[in-house]
Amino acid sequence: MCVNKRFSSDKSKKNAAKMREEEEKKLHIAMYPWFAMGHLTSFLHISNKLAERGHRISFYIPTKTQSKLVSFNLHPHLISFVPIHVPHVDGLPPGAETTADVPYHLISFLMTAMDLTRPQLEASLQNLKPQIIFFDFTHWLPEAARRFGIKSLHYCTVSPATHGYLISPDRRLDEFPLTEADLMQPLPGFPSSCIKLRAHEARRLAKATVMEFGNGITFTKRQKIGLDDSDAIVFKTSREMEGVYADYVAEKWGKAVILAGPVVPERPKSVLEGETAAFLSRFEKGSVVYCAFGSECVLVKEQFQQLVLGLELTGRPFLVALKPPAGSETVESALPDGFKKRVGSRGLVHGGWVQQQLILSHGSVGCFVTHCGCGSLLEGMVNECQLVLVPNVGDQFINARIMSDDLKVGVEVEKGDEDGFFTKEGVCRAVEAVMVKESHVGKEVRANHKKWRDFLLSKGLEDSYIDDFIKKLHALITAT
Repeated sequence: MCVNKRFSSDKSKKNAAKMREEEEKKLHIAMYPWFAMGHLTSFLHISNKLAERGHRISFYIPTKTQSKLVSFNLHPHLISFVPIHVPHVDGLPPGAETTADVPYHLISFLMTAMDLTRPQLEASLQNLKPQIIFFDFTHWLPEAARRFGIKSLHYCTVSPATHGYLISPDRRLDEFPLTEADLMQPLPGFPSSCIKLRAHEARRLAKATVMEFGNGITFTKRQKIGLDDSDAIVFKTSREMEGVYADYVAEKWGKAVILAGPVVPERPKSVLEGETAAFLSRFEKGSVVYCAFGSECVLVKEQFQQLVLGLELTGRPFLVALKPPAGSETVESALPDGFKKRVGSRGLVHGGWVQQQLILSHGSVGCFVTHCGCGSLLEGMVNECQLVLVPNVGDQFINARIMSDDLKVGVEVEKGDEDGFFTKEGVCRAVEAVMVKESHVGKEVRANHKKWRDFLLSKGLEDSYIDDFIKKLHALITAT
């Protein structure tokens, strides 16, 4: 009897010791993303994956913006929102907190405001003492984190191909301003010759490299400092899809590049509601064209009209979710003359937020016309809708080439090489190319989309990447 008691006691002690050991392995990670909804949600997606495995997250977020992300926090007992007061900066609208609150030409002022949060963040880090912090645009953060013995990870919301093509150290951006000609072709040694920029894209990006992004600093200098000073660079992608680009970045920056896997967002627990649900339920499987360009894209009125006219020209039912074009108060006021009367009940145009994940997974949606933001592309890839690509700015141009020329899972809308404008006919042609199953292009993109969709949703893929990611985080904090 005494032996059994002693055995039971020893077993309990071993279990308790094992539990303590497991608990000690749990990490405390902080998140400080750029104040844009696409970045905030991207950081929250990886937070959910880490919290699912018991790791604790302190997620810094602008005070009033917190309510917009509460429903996306799937582990509120482990993911704590830490409010950050965004200081007012002359030039910003009162109360502005994220890029959704300001027009594009004022975004530099918002970055200035975020830089001014440094004292708040440092005080909080000193108090909370996380082991690791993820960041993207706050180039000063690695230096601040290092003061408190915290490792900093540059968590990239764009692809490794974008970093490698645009801001490789070989471009020597701190010595020479980029020209349009520089960006038309990739640098020697870049892994893919499929990825090239058109004249209008190269011109816009060359101009962007020297524009101020925050007080007294350009975007490219901000990125260069952040990447150089971070302890490691993280991309939310897989080796199977973008490994060659990740290796290129690791070689050029001479530091660890960690892949977190695709980080597929969890399906929302909510259901599709209201006018959108009623509209989609009226049409047969795979027949509806859905068009959305994210929370920040604002088209000029002429291009907005060409886009909706192109959807009208397809003769198919369509659902559009776009911000009002420049100079228009509402999307309705910007619609072409007679448009609503002509399309009748087969077209629905929204000017506000929609339940995109639920729309893309709806059986009636067969095509997704997208601006090629990383988050939207992933949401499209894991659903059965075919992709039509209309990149607008920055990394979206590189994303479009990867999707159309590298992976061949979508069709890009033709644009004028010099002005970058598309026509209604071009929009219609691209939609028809992916929607007509019997066409050569239709067969090719459908087969490739299915292959990569099956891969992204394959059992155990994401778990293996996240588990390996956590092992590398542990190795990082134990390294000298």
